[in-house]
Amino acid sequence: MNSNPSQSENIDLKSFTLAISQIAEEKGIPKEKVIETIEQAYAAAYKKDYGERGQVIRAKISPESGEVKFWQVKLVVDDSMILSEEELDATQGRELVALGRKLSRPASPLKLKEKKIEREPLDKEKFRFNPEKHIMVKEAKKIHPKIKPGKEIEMALEPHRDYGRIAAQTAKQVILQKIREAEREAVFGEYKSKEGEIISGIVQRIEGNSVFLDIGKTLGILPREEQVPGEFYRPGQRIKVYILKVEETPRGPVVLLSRAYPKLISKLFELEVPEISTGQVLIKSIAREAGSRSKIAVFSETEGIDPIGAAVGQKGTRVGAVISELGGEKIDIIEYSEESEKFIANSLSPAKVLEVKIGPKNKAVVTVPEDQLSLAIGRDGQNVRLAAKLTGWKIDVRSPEGEKEEKETKEKKETKEKGKENKSSSSPLAAARVKEAKKKTKTVKKTKRVKK
Repeated sequence: MNSNPSQSENIDLKSFTLAISQIAEEKGIPKEKVIETIEQAYAAAYKKDYGERGQVIRAKISPESGEVKFWQVKLVVDDSMILSEEELDATQGRELVALGRKLSRPASPLKLKEKKIEREPLDKEKFRFNPEKHIMVKEAKKIHPKIKPGKEIEMALEPHRDYGRIAAQTAKQVILQKIREAEREAVFGEYKSKEGEIISGIVQRIEGNSVFLDIGKTLGILPREEQVPGEFYRPGQRIKVYILKVEETPRGPVVLLSRAYPKLISKLFELEVPEISTGQVLIKSIAREAGSRSKIAVFSETEGIDPIGAAVGQKGTRVGAVISELGGEKIDIIEYSEESEKFIANSLSPAKVLEVKIGPKNKAVVTVPEDQLSLAIGRDGQNVRLAAKLTGWKIDVRSPEGEKEEKETKEKKETKEKGKENKSSSSPLAAARVKEAKKKTKTVKKTKRVKK
């Protein structure tokens, strides 16, 4: 229940409004949050000078008149919500026993690990009655007849104009702390909503393997594992980075950035290619080895739009801008297809493909001309490796000669296996004759030994 106090404290509304607007603009936090912070500071100062321990005090500032009002908040309870004398005695006994066990423990860290204090959990639904925090339902109904247990009741307090030095310091600390917290929340909320986007940042400093970038309202961290191999950064350099993750820590929000994440490429193309940003051209998949080479598969359902041409741009201006931002990283743009054979053939570009055979267990055998074999495989197998990542297929690249050799080897193996099968499946009569001949040989040998 809200009750109006008989007196009130007024503040200079013009100066107050101006100060709030200035703080909100400088810190980037809503005006309502600043007013709430000042109200909490007023309540803390009031409690310090005129309140009692355990009291919950709230303050309210009227934006229209600048009037400040104070209330004490109490929780309405009944007998079922508070601990009885017997329960209080039992609870205190358990706490004393637990404290005694804790104090009698040896100082050895090994024994501390071995033994644990066993205490029964306290009743969470019931609590000790505190007249500064709680009010019985009978008393509460005298103020508010319809109040129920579990609800809060607000009781008006007499306002005061004069506050001591300690109360003023307390209010100042509350304001500073709450504004810092609000500022952190605003920064966290802003950059959390930008996860998965790219932003421009200025390299501020380099500490160890991490690079710190000024990204506006806070600093972002570019860790070593998210940097492009061979890329160097210098203070004052402006680069585009991908917001990988935003984490909240006790020291404030931490924005993790990346230059090596594959989606950085798709976001850069969105900036350079209007057809991609509007959804007329889609980037279906990306395979990237940061700092060296990337492949992207593009697709368009809109008639009259060439997805590869749109991504490349006139005289390569669009893809050139992306390559420049990535420090010269090579980018292959291929056309996506729902047909696996065609998509795999396109993915091995710039090599020409003769034939694609789809096998079991997501494997594909690709035949290329002899002079295109090294191009299809790429340096250290990079081209076929990126093609496999792009398509999701295990790709085996061969030349026609290699295909013939494999067929011949396969045929030889099959012939040998058939020969073994023929031997094992010979007639029972021939097997019996061989067995009989062996027996005769053994008999002759025994006869010769006897004669000797």
